Amino acid sequence: MKTHKKIAMVAAILSCSVSSQAIAQDSQSNADEIETLRAELLRLSQRIQELESNIAQNAQDAQIAQNAAAEAGRVAQSASKSAEEATLAANSLPEVNFKAAPEIKDGSGFTFKPRGRANIDAGYVSAPNSTGADSGFDAEARRIRLGASGSIPGGFGYKIEADFAEDEVKLTDAIVTYKHDGLTITAGQHNTFQGLEELSSSLHTSFIERSAWTDAFGFERRVGLSAQYKTGDVLVQTGVFSDNSSDLPNGNTSFDTRFVYAPKAGSTQLHFGGSVHYNDLGEGSELRYRQRPLVHFTDNRFLNTGRFSATSEVGIGLEAAAIAGPFHVALEGFNQRVNRPGDLANPDFLGASAEVGYFLTSGDKRGYKSGKFDRVKPANPVGEGGIGAVQLNLRYDYLDLNSQGIIGGVQDSVQASLIWTFTDYTRVLLNYGLLSYDDAAFPTATGDTSYNVHVFGARAQIDF
Repeated sequence: MKTHKKIAMVAAILSCSVSSQAIAQDSQSNADEIETLRAELLRLSQRIQELESNIAQNAQDAQIAQNAAAEAGRVAQSASKSAEEATLAANSLPEVNFKAAPEIKDGSGFTFKPRGRANIDAGYVSAPNSTGADSGFDAEARRIRLGASGSIPGGFGYKIEADFAEDEVKLTDAIVTYKHDGLTITAGQHNTFQGLEELSSSLHTSFIERSAWTDAFGFERRVGLSAQYKTGDVLVQTGVFSDNSSDLPNGNTSFDTRFVYAPKAGSTQLHFGGSVHYNDLGEGSELRYRQRPLVHFTDNRFLNTGRFSATSEVGIGLEAAAIAGPFHVALEGFNQRVNRPGDLANPDFLGASAEVGYFLTSGDKRGYKSGKFDRVKPANPVGEGGIGAVQLNLRYDYLDLNSQGIIGGVQDSVQASLIWTFTDYTRVLLNYGLLSYDDAAFPTATGDTSYNVHVFGARAQIDF
């Protein structure tokens, strides 16, 4: 039975009861009281109907609210799923860090970074006119290198780089590496292990070219397999190599080992090292040791042994250096012994260099890392309110290619350089060299082979 019908019935019963009682008690009761009671009952009935209507409305609202809550739950679940998918998608996107060039990394351990450098050289060579050696101003793109390097999950890495200078492509580095703790195994074309300056990148040397002996003795990148182990202050490098990829195939096989001890004395970085080089040459091989006057943009080699027969090379090198605040010093020497066939005498050739350098700008010093000179990072670079790092260097450079009847000449050289490093990746080098020759390859008109050559060189450099 409906609620409003029940209320009406109760009201009727009450009305009859009240009327009966009123009649029984006092048949003459005031009719107004009855009407008042009936009006109150009517008001009560209306109020009950109003409450019933409100109850129905509340029930409807509750259902709506319940439906809205269910829908909100579905939306929240969908949003949570979308957020999770977005997070997974974000995590799967590669991370890009920019430091001179973008380095791309993914979540699994793969990385990829383009790399390159440009060395643009110009300068002047002044030799006695009557030697016939070309003198005067010249320029060249010394290095234009492009490549890439990165890592592969599992401790592996790679580096590939080629040089595009002189309108031709030459492979420089092409390696695969494996690293674990202090051990690094390298396979491919890379540097062998002769000396501090030879292994330091051309981006970080103190002069426009390395010391004369490093080039004269034919040190270069070769295809091979090597291992390097570093623990604390000790570094050991060893490898077996064939030859540069551009000279293969041939019968050459070299074995190279280098040992470095690099402790710190307070804030001073020390470096002591030694290297051994053995190169077994293929049958019928010839060697030729020669060298330009400080700069590369001239083809004149004032030192030149000419070609001579050889069966093997044995080289021993010593190296020492120190970096103390803005000051650095480096000393190196290398003896190259050549074994010749039959009863031919075995010559010994000697190269040595000594350099000192000092930063004129406050807070700057020469970089050093893992047995090599490293990048100079100006304390106050250009573009950040500073002028960069300014460095002055002096070097004595000696090379003797005279031995056992082979006359290649002797060079004594005093050189100076001024380097202005604007930022970590840009710098300018200015060089001067006074090179004194004995038994030079170019005699004067009077037959004199002892004379001086003056060289000025400049380089603009950028890398990434």
